[in-house]
Amino acid sequence: MSGADRASPEAIEARLLGGPRLHRRDEVAEAAGVPVEYARRLWRAVGFPDVGDVAVAFTDEDLAALRRLLRLVNGGVLDDELAVSVTRAMGHNAARLAEWLVDAMVEHLVDEQGTTVEEATRVATERVTENLDDLEALLVFVWRRQLAAVAGRALAGAARETVTGRLSVGFADLVSYTRLSQKLEERELAALVDRFGRRCADVIAGAHGRLVKTVGDEVLFVADDAADAALIGLELAEVMGEDPELPDVRVGIATGTVLTRMGDVFGRTVNLASRLTALAAPGSVLVDADTAQALEGHPSFALDVQRTRAVRGMGLVRPGVVRRTR
Repeated sequence: MSGADRASPEAIEARLLGGPRLHRRDEVAEAAGVPVEYARRLWRAVGFPDVGDVAVAFTDEDLAALRRLLRLVNGGVLDDELAVSVTRAMGHNAARLAEWLVDAMVEHLVDEQGTTVEEATRVATERVTENLDDLEALLVFVWRRQLAAVAGRALAGAARETVTGRLSVGFADLVSYTRLSQKLEERELAALVDRFGRRCADVIAGAHGRLVKTVGDEVLFVADDAADAALIGLELAEVMGEDPELPDVRVGIATGTVLTRMGDVFGRTVNLASRLTALAAPGSVLVDADTAQALEGHPSFALDVQRTRAVRGMGLVRPGVVRRTR
């Protein structure tokens, strides 16, 4: 097969999908032994639109994946509804990762080699396809390492018999982001947001925290220990303050009971951390009373307690500014 043949859309699709499209939806459902409607629900949960009954849209790999999922259901690991939820979560996060990978490679080729977006997209797609085995192995490796970390935290909590869901939650957002978004070109703004996200991820992971999500100009993180959360907040403020390409950040941290679901966090503690972020001065870290109490007497931190104020939806709050001891 020539280079042109290997780079054709058909060849690239067959490589990525594990083979050609051979089956209709009803054929896949019948072969797997499930109702067509359930197969349709799973397909939509992955994140794809309904293909109808006559389109030849599915490969042998699609059939194998459906059978694999059904083995988990038949083995009692999942039930029907949980299988749909798991499929939806995997589809959502895999879609974001796939889009990010291609977009990042395209931006790199445009910036570093001066190619057009069209040419960069073609080259990026070819490189992903040619290196699929290594990228797939790397993805599985990272997922298993993350799964080991989650299992370790869960088992440690079970051993202590104190699984309370108590965490320190922090938000960090870029100062003057709205003004910047109106001033910068789209590519410049995208580069700024990407740089902010990367710097945040490095700081949070390095200080024993966990990045929950990034939403434009804001990151949400959690830590099992208030001191770790305070260190993350201070390092985020310092790193962004020293970076000439990024504006300052403001950070808010609250400690308390947190509901964790599907990798996200919810509850009053999360809402309070968000409110404190809005109150924080640029380059500062503002914490609630529970975080301040947990940090009391800690040799690495000092607190400047502020006046009590009414916070929307939270009632009266007496926050404190945390700083490093000299």
